[in-house]
Amino acid sequence: MFEIVEKPIHIDFLHGHHLHCMICQIPSRMAMRDAACRLVDPEAGWQQLRSILELVREGQGNLKKCHFLTFPEAVMPFARIEEALEIIRAGFRPNSVVMFGIEHMRLSEYRDLLCRYREDNGEALASVEKDLDSGDIEQLPTNVAVTVIKEADGRTRIFLLAKSHPFVGEEHLDAQHDLYRGKVFPLFRCQPACFNFMPVICIDYVYRDVYQSNISVIIEKANQLFFQTRQRLDLLAVLQFNPKPEHRAFRDVVNGFYGEYLAYTPGVRDTITVFCNTSDESSGILGNGTFSFGHSSVVIHKSHKIAPTADTEFEVDDFGGLPVCRLRFGTATRLYYFNLPLFHELDPRTTRVPLKIHGIFRSENGQWRRIEKTGETQT
Repeated sequence: MFEIVEKPIHIDFLHGHHLHCMICQIPSRMAMRDAACRLVDPEAGWQQLRSILELVREGQGNLKKCHFLTFPEAVMPFARIEEALEIIRAGFRPNSVVMFGIEHMRLSEYRDLLCRYREDNGEALASVEKDLDSGDIEQLPTNVAVTVIKEADGRTRIFLLAKSHPFVGEEHLDAQHDLYRGKVFPLFRCQPACFNFMPVICIDYVYRDVYQSNISVIIEKANQLFFQTRQRLDLLAVLQFNPKPEHRAFRDVVNGFYGEYLAYTPGVRDTITVFCNTSDESSGILGNGTFSFGHSSVVIHKSHKIAPTADTEFEVDDFGGLPVCRLRFGTATRLYYFNLPLFHELDPRTTRVPLKIHGIFRSENGQWRRIEKTGETQT
């Protein structure tokens, strides 16, 4: 069910220098309409999204170095996809990647989108057409994420993936209202940079059944990369609309992913996992319980030896005793700009911190302002 397809892309990152990533922890306000999760106010959501795209496009200060721009699951209005893509095509710098989730669309609309960009999505299109041919499922809601890549020569490439497993609000007893299950997931292999990354959507990170676990398929693929090419999975981006980001299910997968308890996993040992969640202004989850959006985070292996730190905007911990270093952000609407550590073990005698926060931005009167001082304290 979970098929990983390699996608070679022409990205020429500066060798031996760290990359930069921005997590956009912004709100997503959803409601069930026509058996699908739709944005309550798509125009307001689009204006906020557009302001972030323009911020990175302008590239003031060191924002011109932004290589990866990540948005949460289900924040892009379906009607604004082409407008967002045009901003990226026309204004973003070469060697940049943008990932964002879209509100639910019908499966027929997803097929049309795949057809529009069939050059880079042949495997996903074939899978969807095969499923459509098997039954009357054109109206099924589909949760889609887009990866937009501006290659080194300025060419823009657009890749699509559909979520493979629903959360409670996306799953129904009525099969005609159930979420479509995506089956094809791209693994991007940058050349000549030798950098490999992959996006997944929220619960696709934790979904497992008796026969197959999505995350185990990712680990096996990364190990295959290592043993055949001595490359690895460098970045795993998890796009979320997650009211329980600290849930035990996510913690258990982080533990197994980095723990190497049952198998030697060199393909993911140095992977950076970026969890991009919506902020605490989000709404739209059905059911009972205590919800707490936010807490986007960056997780790396414990060998990077980042000391525990507490701050008004973030903290560094080991996720309750796991073999990791976790940079855990707060719940407010923020843009977090940081570097991705280099992928080699540091000399144990060094005092250098491999993960640096370059800027945190908050929204003031529709404009993004850098927070100048956060009040860091060591613990």
